[in-house]
Amino acid sequence: MTDPYTGTDAATSATPDAATSGIDPRGPRVGAGLTAVLLAVVVLLGPSTGALVLLAVVACSFLPGALRGTHATWQGWLFRTLVRPRLGPPEHLEDPRPPRFAQLVGLVVTGVGVVAGLAGALVVVPWAAAVAFVAAALNAAVGLCLGCELYLLGRRLRRA
Repeated sequence: MTDPYTGTDAATSATPDAATSGIDPRGPRVGAGLTAVLLAVVVLLGPSTGALVLLAVVACSFLPGALRGTHATWQGWLFRTLVRPRLGPPEHLEDPRPPRFAQLVGLVVTGVGVVAGLAGALVVVPWAAAVAFVAAALNAAVGLCLGCELYLLGRRLRRA
């Protein structure tokens, strides 16, 4: 069977890597749920200073995830501390690279909103939050990680 992340035969791959060590896929989904709640509040606050401050907090929370992976975020800590001990083992582990890339995408989207808000275009703040909210809510609700899909598309395009 070909690994969709690496393009290699997963059954014959002898080298342990990120795809074989993996992460619990429930962690990023819990994190996405928490993030979606904060982003919904930003959208509801509209173009305001309060929305800008909260979007900046959300943007900052994407930074450790983009640099080190989802386990490095406050949401990852909450999952490991409060949720994971109450669950059984995951059915499978996932490659941590796509969720890490998704964190970078979230950082860029929310970062654009923060920069625009700081430049005086507060109307961009709830729009940036709405875009990020859609992605976070899809991940939390049905497990569709748009940033992860972008990562996989990029991998396929590089091989083509």
